[in-house]
Amino acid sequence: MLNRRGLLVAVPVALTLLGAGCAAPTAPGSGDPGSMLLADGFEPESLNPLLGYGAEGAAKFYDGLLAFDGRAELRPALAAEPPQSSPDAKTWTVKLRDGVRFHDGTPFDAEDVVATYKAAVDPAYASTISSDYEMLADVRALDPHTVQFDLKIPYSAWPSKLVLGIVPNEKLATPQPQENSELNTKPVGTGPYKLVEWRQGDQMTWEGNADYWGGAPAVGKVTVVFAKDDNTRAQRLASGEFDGTVLPPVLAESVGRDGYRTVHHSTADYRSIALPNTHPVAGDRAVRTALNLAVNREGMIKALLGGHGKPAYAPVPESMGANFEPAARFDFDPERAKELLDEAGWRPGADGIRERGGVRAQFTVMYFADDSLRKDLATAFASDARAIGIQVDLAGVDRSAVAARIGNEGIVLGGGNPIDPDPQVYNSLHSSVIGTGTYNNPGQYRNAEVDAALDGARQELDPAKRAELYRQAQRAYVADPGLVYLAFIDHSYVMRDSGWTGYQPPVEPHTHGTTWGPWWNIEDWKPQA
Repeated sequence: MLNRRGLLVAVPVALTLLGAGCAAPTAPGSGDPGSMLLADGFEPESLNPLLGYGAEGAAKFYDGLLAFDGRAELRPALAAEPPQSSPDAKTWTVKLRDGVRFHDGTPFDAEDVVATYKAAVDPAYASTISSDYEMLADVRALDPHTVQFDLKIPYSAWPSKLVLGIVPNEKLATPQPQENSELNTKPVGTGPYKLVEWRQGDQMTWEGNADYWGGAPAVGKVTVVFAKDDNTRAQRLASGEFDGTVLPPVLAESVGRDGYRTVHHSTADYRSIALPNTHPVAGDRAVRTALNLAVNREGMIKALLGGHGKPAYAPVPESMGANFEPAARFDFDPERAKELLDEAGWRPGADGIRERGGVRAQFTVMYFADDSLRKDLATAFASDARAIGIQVDLAGVDRSAVAARIGNEGIVLGGGNPIDPDPQVYNSLHSSVIGTGTYNNPGQYRNAEVDAALDGARQELDPAKRAELYRQAQRAYVADPGLVYLAFIDHSYVMRDSGWTGYQPPVEPHTHGTTWGPWWNIEDWKPQA
């Protein structure tokens, strides 16, 4: 059976609802070994793929044409076979699986694919993912079981866009903003689970799709409790209430015992300091390079992540195999950083902060005020910068305040998509995306060699040649860095350690929680013999 994506689900065994001092949620499957209970710190705002739900393919109510296998490959899902490209990578043809039905009983065919992708790019639907599909010129049904995508540009990464959840064309018959769609709270897909109940702010319950084309899930009912506070989730799990949850790594280690185990998953999820490249200080190449040499990445990972992460120097993680360039790195060398600043004319002032031509080596870095890890990373970065004579002022901000300030101030950013290097890199570094979105190359980094390599990789269908172009882009980037990449952070989970087989640790995107975690492929799990 194909490995498929994941959303929210739980681990083994009958549920024990203890939770002293907490209101115990209703557990529809309590006492049923096929029923599971998870806890998550994040609750989706919408269950509509056109509003970003399951953007990396993790959407238990939906299937895409392709599915991520959890490691490094895309496999057919609603597609019957891998997509076929024209020699110029501008036309892609996909054969569709036959005999599939949506949760409402209507048959799946090419018209559903056409309607979903057209809605993704049609302004009348106000889809929040439209910029991700801007290369799509047209999509049409060649017959009931074949679709053709015509692209505006050669784009070898198009398969990575085929994980989009497909919805019935009837639900998109009237062009209207998707913020008004019933799909936001009543999803209708072809996926392995159906939504039974969503008590917003409290919990969500879903049941296995008995008619699922991939086979009815053995885990037949799942309840996900939403509890934002990490410590609350940890306490309730330690009491035996939950079968699993997502937690910060150190906290996860502290409760992963007595019938539970803690697991840490590798990711493409980076944290970086985006520097304003037009700023008189942060925009100076010597300053940017010096900051990359001054940052103690290993120390940050050990102190802030309990050792659960990997240093990041450029945006491509080692999990991307041949696309990763191991030589694209910065040694931790604050003395060399000081030498570079001296050579560039940045001299220490009376208080130790450098100056050049009357300009003080000082700039601001923002972080989201509700994100403790980003605050801690910003604080550590500022300390390392101060050690080489650069003053970094920190500002905890609401997300709504970022757009007005990001052109002149730095910010701690996160992101990551393990499916393909293009969505991992292009919008972060290519100069053409400047001004197209708040977080698209927010520092306005420009490097002609990086641009050329990324453009070439978009057009190259040969995997080996494409990988070399990505390695070339990374080498060019570290020679002229525009950001300070800090770490690829592991995602940590605690799961009950009995009852089921099928756990396979995936490489995760920036999005995580119970959407991914040990339960990304829960529909394939089987009871232990």
